[in-house]
Amino acid sequence: MDWGKGILLSIIGFVVLIMTMVVISVRMDGIELVTENYYEAEINYQDRIDEESSALRLDRTVITYSTTGKNLVLDLPTGTTGKLQLFRPSDSKLDREILVDVIGSGSTSVALGDLKPGYWKIQLSWTEEGKNYYEEKKITI
Repeated sequence: MDWGKGILLSIIGFVVLIMTMVVISVRMDGIELVTENYYEAEINYQDRIDEESSALRLDRTVITYSTTGKNLVLDLPTGTTGKLQLFRPSDSKLDREILVDVIGSGSTSVALGDLKPGYWKIQLSWTEEGKNYYEEKKITI
């Protein structure tokens, strides 16, 4: 075999490899956005930053994850309302949203035992005494 045939076979092999990679990537499932309405979320991002900085000024940790009991402990005062979002970045079908309404005093516990093991992103937005707050925590179950 001479040099010309070797170069031609190398180029053809490279093109076949690239075309195979393109076909595989186009047929992949599970490529999802973190949120469906990301334009709206981007516009409201400054509000989220302000709520997060307000939560940092509180003298308490609001979200605590207990690995032994597989539950979240929310340190929120009585009368607080909010929304707890559980995001699974690898599969949006597992995402959950829980409304939080603190009626009694003490910590509020949320059981996570029925969630699929793996990486989760916990987002809590709540209103306390007329002011909005936001806290985020990343956990592995």
